[in-house]
Amino acid sequence: MQNLLALYGVQFANYLLPLLTLPYLARVLGPEGWGSVAIVQSFAQYLSLLVEYGFNLSATREVARYRTDQTKLAELLAGVSGAKLILALLAILLTFLLSLWVDNLGRNPPLLWSGVFWAVAWAFSPIWFFQGLERLRLVAGLEVGTKLASLILIFALVREPSDAWKVLFLQGLSSALASGLALFWAYREVGFRWAGWHIVLEALRSGWSLFFFRAAVSLYTVGNVFILGLFVAPHLVAYYAGAERLTKAFLGMLEPLNRTFFPRLSHLARYSMRDAAWLASRVTVVMGLGGLIGACLVAILAPWIVKLLLGTGYEPAAPLMRILALLLPMIALSNALGIQWMLALGLDRPFNVVILMAGLLNLGLALVLVPRLAHVGMAYVVVLVEVFVTGGILFYLWRSGKTPWQMRRNTA
Repeated sequence: MQNLLALYGVQFANYLLPLLTLPYLARVLGPEGWGSVAIVQSFAQYLSLLVEYGFNLSATREVARYRTDQTKLAELLAGVSGAKLILALLAILLTFLLSLWVDNLGRNPPLLWSGVFWAVAWAFSPIWFFQGLERLRLVAGLEVGTKLASLILIFALVREPSDAWKVLFLQGLSSALASGLALFWAYREVGFRWAGWHIVLEALRSGWSLFFFRAAVSLYTVGNVFILGLFVAPHLVAYYAGAERLTKAFLGMLEPLNRTFFPRLSHLARYSMRDAAWLASRVTVVMGLGGLIGACLVAILAPWIVKLLLGTGYEPAAPLMRILALLLPMIALSNALGIQWMLALGLDRPFNVVILMAGLLNLGLALVLVPRLAHVGMAYVVVLVEVFVTGGILFYLWRSGKTPWQMRRNTA
């Protein structure tokens, strides 16, 4: 329960605090300026996924397994930190190359490089280390405090559309401070160790399958705003981005359940499969019901939410929210049965197959529907792909006899 409350604090800092700035930024920057910020931020999330490399799952799992082995923990921390440094340099190089030919990225260099700074600083957070140890209170407090400081600075310093770059730069400063202090505490916990090439390569190797999963997921989650920006004007991107952020804010309230129970399920799956199946079945029911309730609220309140939080000029976002509301129960179920259950069982490969197919399906549908239906087409694409993901996970688990309910019967 302490870890769950701590992760709700982190979730509040990383997702809900930026949401508090949404009404202000939507009005101060306007649809054009705020749409440009959304495009760069979506691209920066791609970079963050590259640098983070799935370590928030793979390294968390390893820390949970070896939490009493100080030597192993020091090796994990050194390897992951060294790998992230190499990946950050790769992210900077990729940004430079893409800015030369993607107009919506290259048109505002201060905004673009502020986004890169934010992405790298956020990705360096060692929260995976404390999550695996199930000791999150201190790092959660740090995340909340620094994000609150950036929120105050955004309200104080962002006054007009030309200040758009300051939004991501200030968020990057808060992330850099939080990541730096948390890394200091982590190294103080296990001792500093140089990251030799063999340690770094081992970290990259062990994290590859989950990086592959995160990259495939990004094709139909965080990257859709960026993909949409390749086809339509920034103000249309703003309608979709506003609807997506407001809708997924409801889903964000379930994310701490994911991050709290994943290390516990990974531990139980190794020592007590019956207890693991019992816990997974109940978490799945709770998350599914939470997603369904959230979907109903979004569908009913969409026009009022848009009017209150986005303001005049963003009315086309309301119908998009009602379409995207269908995501909430689907994502809740796929997270519970996929990320928490399949990965805890070590079923990385079949899970990655489903996710990769979903990413390719997302790209294919986007190429067909977005040129014809613009931002509305992207909303339909996202919902259809998430239905495919949830259905694919359920089908595999049922056919292989590995749903939590089947495993409970088999181990009774």
